[in-house]
Amino acid sequence: MNQADYLWPPAPVPSLPIRGTTARLPVRRIFCVGRNYQGHAIEMGTPIDKTTMRPFYFIKDAGSLVETSAGKPARVPYPPGTGNYHHEIELVVAIGAEGFKASAADADRLVYGYAAGLDMTRRDLQKLCQGQGRPWDLGKNFERGAVCGEIVPAAGLGMLDQGAITLQVNGETRQSGDLSMLIWNIRELIADLSCFYHLQPGDLLYTGTPEGVGAVRPGDRLSGHIEGVGGIALEIGEPE
Repeated sequence: MNQADYLWPPAPVPSLPIRGTTARLPVRRIFCVGRNYQGHAIEMGTPIDKTTMRPFYFIKDAGSLVETSAGKPARVPYPPGTGNYHHEIELVVAIGAEGFKASAADADRLVYGYAAGLDMTRRDLQKLCQGQGRPWDLGKNFERGAVCGEIVPAAGLGMLDQGAITLQVNGETRQSGDLSMLIWNIRELIADLSCFYHLQPGDLLYTGTPEGVGAVRPGDRLSGHIEGVGGIALEIGEPE
């Protein structure tokens, strides 16, 4: 189909820059893992027992993606409908091959690269939905709620099993952890998620956040870093 076949121009394909090349990675879907660091699970009031539980997921629309970098911070407005807007720094895994019911041993084949990301959250709306037994969409899946830096190809890095992950707000450290603290590691997450979805190139997987999540306000400056991957920066603007 060409442009004339549509009632109005279709939305541009969301994409992210790739380190070391002018090519861009087209983003298909954004999957997020809930409570994948024990410290964060505890601060949210629900400790995780890996022996009896499996990962759980929610989805952010690809249109909610915001591109940023350590040297060129994006600026997003404080979102509507919330008074408790939270930061969550996360390792993002970019899928680069098809996979369905993949084994953990086969997970390496599916990974194209990594990025630093922020799973921004309207925490008050998320908690309201949880208390009413409703989906989390209002709290998690909203415009400009999925912030992501450049994709770093996995070639030469391999599977990331460890590395410091930190976030500062206005120069003060809020979150500090290590990828080795993931309850379900990258291989386990890919194997589990691929039991429910045919993973495709361009899918992103936000792998969970360490403890220390908290509220941000207009004017705040966020700066995150993941060892071996790079940095990310974000500025919070006034509400629209």
